[in-house]
Amino acid sequence: MGDGPVPGVVTEWDDDRGIGVVRTDDGRDLDLQCTDLTDGSRTTSVGTMVSVVVVPGHHGRWQAVDVRVRAGG
Repeated sequence: MGDGPVPGVVTEWDDDRGIGVVRTDDGRDLDLQCTDLTDGSRTTSVGTMVSVVVVPGHHGRWQAVDVRVRAGG
């Protein structure tokens, strides 16, 4: 984990709270925070294809950081 970017898709997003979930192509669900979106937009939408770096997050859960939209995403 945390070695390099992995592909995934945004499966949940709460725009008011700025948090969501990314499901990686290998089936892991990762917490997503708006501050980890690299484009600076602070928002995304369900269905957006992304690449993420996986790191240990809060409460023993994995978190998506360095979140970048993939081509076609």
